[in-house]
Amino acid sequence: MQAARLARALRLASPATCRRAVWERPFRFAGGFRQYALATEARPEGAPATDTNRAEATLKRFWKTVSVEPRNDGTQLAITLDGRPLKTPSGNQLLLPNRKVLAATLIAKEWEDQQVVLKAHALPMTSIASRAIDATGDEPMRSEIRRDLLKYLDTDTVCFYADPEDPPPLIRLQGEHWDPLLGWVRETFDVEIQTSDSVLFCRQPEETKRKLEEVLKGFDRWQLAAMERATYTTKSFLIALALVRRQLTAEQAALVAQVEVMSQIERWGEVEDSQCRLLIILLLF
Repeated sequence: MQAARLARALRLASPATCRRAVWERPFRFAGGFRQYALATEARPEGAPATDTNRAEATLKRFWKTVSVEPRNDGTQLAITLDGRPLKTPSGNQLLLPNRKVLAATLIAKEWEDQQVVLKAHALPMTSIASRAIDATGDEPMRSEIRRDLLKYLDTDTVCFYADPEDPPPLIRLQGEHWDPLLGWVRETFDVEIQTSDSVLFCRQPEETKRKLEEVLKGFDRWQLAAMERATYTTKSFLIALALVRRQLTAEQAALVAQVEVMSQIERWGEVEDSQCRLLIILLLF
């Protein structure tokens, strides 16, 4: 158990974890909302010069209605506030493919649920969709995302097993939840996955990383954004991969990611888990 804890602590120091901030990024809205156009705060460096960016500092609800509307001959869906489409932090219209009706509906529900003060942390679907649109369209950024995600392989949660002296419930739960996942990864992608009960990093073979990078190259923008968010949520590349490939449900992924917590629950009772967050990620793609 100590080895697993130390490995997870070391992962928190990884540069890749800095990207967790995208979850909390604020969101800008399309159109010219006159009631906030008088805001004088300087807009963020490089942000689009729109009335809504100047009004962003108010963070107050100004809209009355939220809708999902077709765009571009019905091939895409837009979420609108009083008829004006949402925009991403980079100023792009937040448009989803028409097949993602559920995701669009959930984004609209997030905005409908906002009350007087806008709470960016209550907009997780909006955040992931914005990330997919803003950051996964060009190859240099996609390549950077892939590199950051692959760094998690050497410190992946499911590769650090308990040593024989750890509590039996932890050893049992790791076998129940981690062994099938590792078996699926090895067989599906024909890769070698190393595991360890040491406090040291468990470095994965370069050939394994190369093959899994090719898998990431085949993801569309929605899958890549979901993969990124799931990896940062679970601290596991392999759990995220299984989730995006639909080998695991959101509930199963949450259980696999929290084996150590579950072993503690058996002794001390229930604690909060990340199942809701993973369900949100799964619904996007």
